[in-house]
Amino acid sequence: MKIESAIFRKGIRGDDRILNEDKPQIAFVGRSNVGKSSLLNCLLNRKDLVKSGKMPGKTREINFFLINGKYYFVDLPGYGFAKLPIDVREQIAKMIQWYFFQKVFHRKAVLVLDAKVGPNAMDLEMYRILRDQKEEVIIVANKIDALNQKERNTQLKLMAEEMPGVEIIPCSAKTKEGREKILEKIFS
Repeated sequence: MKIESAIFRKGIRGDDRILNEDKPQIAFVGRSNVGKSSLLNCLLNRKDLVKSGKMPGKTREINFFLINGKYYFVDLPGYGFAKLPIDVREQIAKMIQWYFFQKVFHRKAVLVLDAKVGPNAMDLEMYRILRDQKEEVIIVANKIDALNQKERNTQLKLMAEEMPGVEIIPCSAKTKEGREKILEKIFS
């Protein structure tokens, strides 16, 4: 599917009518500094629709972007940023969990991992939560361009061992590697 339009609709911090609209939602979730905003801009073929900051933890609400007037790309705050106060980290974690416990028209989850680091305990916990909630999960290994071929193969193998039975899509928001495959999975 070709993305012809993408507009920011709104950011929410709690219950809102947008959750009940009959548009499929594709939720992007991952650690702070994993490159979710850059990945979203890459997928949307835009430079700065989704704001990213130099400092991790910039996103503090659930942001909805209307795609082709038919779908929502949902940018969730990043979890696990250690330099945020503990109460803010807990608030973000609760907001993410709250969102995934909401019943929406149709939802897929894109779990974005850092290819250089691989999944940590928080990523594996998020994956477990998504699976427990019966979400359709797409795993993206972002920043793959930062690895040489040997490192890339090693990291993808380790990720596959940590998350068996699910395809992991290597991706680079910088080079756009994996873009078409991710969009294909999202819209299939």
